[in-house]
Amino acid sequence: MNEVIANIALEILGHKKGEYDFVHPNNHVNFSQSTNDAYPTAFRLALYRKIESFVAALEALQQSFADKGEEFKRVLKMGRTQLQDAVPMTLGAEFHGFSTTIKEDIQRLNEAKLLISEINMGATAIGTSINAPEGYPPIVTEHLRNLTGIPVVLAEDLIEATCDTGAYVQLSGVMKRSAIKVSKICNDLRLLSSGPRTGINEINLPRMQPGSSIMPGKVNPVIPEVVNQTAYYVIGADMTVTMAAEAGQLQLNVMEPVIAYSLFSSLTFMENACTTLTNKCITGITANEEICANMVMNSVGIVTALNPILGYEESASIAKEALSTGKSIHEISVLERKLITQAKWDEIFSIENLINPKFINS
Repeated sequence: MNEVIANIALEILGHKKGEYDFVHPNNHVNFSQSTNDAYPTAFRLALYRKIESFVAALEALQQSFADKGEEFKRVLKMGRTQLQDAVPMTLGAEFHGFSTTIKEDIQRLNEAKLLISEINMGATAIGTSINAPEGYPPIVTEHLRNLTGIPVVLAEDLIEATCDTGAYVQLSGVMKRSAIKVSKICNDLRLLSSGPRTGINEINLPRMQPGSSIMPGKVNPVIPEVVNQTAYYVIGADMTVTMAAEAGQLQLNVMEPVIAYSLFSSLTFMENACTTLTNKCITGITANEEICANMVMNSVGIVTALNPILGYEESASIAKEALSTGKSIHEISVLERKLITQAKWDEIFSIENLINPKFINS
């Protein structure tokens, strides 16, 4: 880099390439600099911009989930815990939850970005600023801030800043967290769209391609799957960053190149994955409203709403009979045992009460 800059300067000044008596790669271009402060500073400036780009992709993904949350806000469905029927909710609330969890990661990434903005420029070899004029570190920091528009700040302790890689570990951890959460959402999307005849089939993912060369008509959830695989890579890259940061010795960590490679790869891959997930999957999701509603009313889990009126033991007895006989909760509690009236049932299981549950007794 120093030689390239020196030769460009020579050409501008009207000299030939290599006439270093006029502009020298080390004596002039590299003046007051070391690889140990210039390299990590450049790395951090680039990371800052890359984080901004990834955050933009996450914001688009977050908004797409929020839009679906609004679109599906009156689609009743069954909530599930441990893959078993729990209590009713709306598909909109489920997608709004996806939006919220992505929003949290955007906040964490912006916090990590602040750590990345601390630089050690002017520290030179090990942080003592040897060969740099007095006052050089704050001057060059201010110049970089004005030139790039990035709010870089000079590290308080240049000795520590030259060997420390804690900000990279923090960023990598946030990337892993984000990858895990996006991957979990993709797992949910695959489950909710499973089937279509023998699975949950509450939502339809956009049909992207034929899913099998031997099974006609089969279409696989390829977009969530590719995002899952990207997340696995990022999770593995986090371990690389962790071990490289730990391997630093004394006044310098020579493992920064693999840290740089891992972080840039993770940011690039996840940005692409989130953009693909937004544009080729989330925006095209549709709801199977009738299937969702039937699952709610045929579920044993809705007996939970009768607890305040009938008590736990009676409700458990109804659930047990429903499971063993295949009868509905409504059939047992209203028609056979006559424990509640049809009017009370309609009040408890109205769409408004299921969307915004209220305590109802007797």
